[in-house]
Amino acid sequence: MMQKLGIAAREAARIMKTASTAAKDKALRAAAQMLRVREREILKANQEDLNESASRNLTAAQIDRLRLDSVRIESMAEALEMISMLPDPVGSQMAEWTVPSGLHIARVRVPLGVIGVIYESRPNVTADAAALCLKSGNACILRPGSESFHSSQAIAAVFESSLKEAKLPTASVQLVPTADRAAVGELLKMQEYVDVIIPRGGKSLIARVQEESRIPVLAHLEGNCHVYVDGAADLEMAKRVTLNAKMRRTGICGAAESLLVDSACAATHLKPLVQMLLDSGCEVRGDAATQAVDARVKAAEEADWGTEYLAPIIAVKVVDGVGEAIRHIERYGSHHTECIVTKNALTAERFLREVDSAIVLQNASTQFADGWEFGMGAEIGIATGRLHARGPVGLEQLTTFKYVVHGKGQVRG
Repeated sequence: MMQKLGIAAREAARIMKTASTAAKDKALRAAAQMLRVREREILKANQEDLNESASRNLTAAQIDRLRLDSVRIESMAEALEMISMLPDPVGSQMAEWTVPSGLHIARVRVPLGVIGVIYESRPNVTADAAALCLKSGNACILRPGSESFHSSQAIAAVFESSLKEAKLPTASVQLVPTADRAAVGELLKMQEYVDVIIPRGGKSLIARVQEESRIPVLAHLEGNCHVYVDGAADLEMAKRVTLNAKMRRTGICGAAESLLVDSACAATHLKPLVQMLLDSGCEVRGDAATQAVDARVKAAEEADWGTEYLAPIIAVKVVDGVGEAIRHIERYGSHHTECIVTKNALTAERFLREVDSAIVLQNASTQFADGWEFGMGAEIGIATGRLHARGPVGLEQLTTFKYVVHGKGQVRG
């Protein structure tokens, strides 16, 4: 079964790499419209997944990621339409130059080829991954988690119909038609057919993929994100940014998991920030200084500083300035997304320059770590490594490049 998917995907990728922008955009617009038309059908499939979730012992965060409603389906449709309006990266020229021999050399974007996407409880990833792979001229093999299997099937069926309508190969988007975990193992060994594997999920999934894959992996790791409130921070801004970063949606990878407060402003800022979090229903685990400002604060343990809670829990610590904040983030962070709240431009510049994370922000919530918010239409994930792609993985990140060289009969002596 998996080999058949691979053969079909490889052939589809051969066609997709030269597909016209107009055809790809037509498929995306048709898929957006079909998501709306088939909303009831998709929600019915999603309810099947939700009904089965009771026996799977899913966390509240996992159920939140799994659940679809009219608003979320409309967001998926809008993302597809936005992607259709973005420039097509395929064939775009990244650089050009002429060398002394007279050869004219251009570096041109081309698709990666066949992309295997392995993910857990988010059915919207089916739409995002399919759309981004389609627009970037790739074929994809999607393997959703068993918890979102019915929802993902319904969404994948939308793409099958829209690809037919645009006269593009339906094997450009294929969903692995079984929830058997053995299918993941097979996919990770299909280097003859698959060019890149993109996993999106928890630590155990990422670890398994990285350990077993014979194919290059573009990893999306955990998001242990930090907000650092500097001594020159405006208190009201710090409260607004921190509350949103932690509590807007606690189960996403861009949610803040640690709050660092500069000792220079702890006397005025720490208590209001901590009480605000506690009053909003967030559990606070703090160091001694944080525990002293409110009896409801629990003592933080060493493990808390490196934990991605994905829940209404936050670790809070007082640090001695931006230098200690940077060192703390380097030691405990996951290189995902970090924020500094400050009015001091020099301090902000140091933080943004020295913090080695995929996304660094000044005076803005970490929950902006999202391809949609970056104007990329959607994302397959947030890459936290250093090779090929970093941050939101969108259209350009799903391409590589080749050198196109024009000569006039030159030979090398």
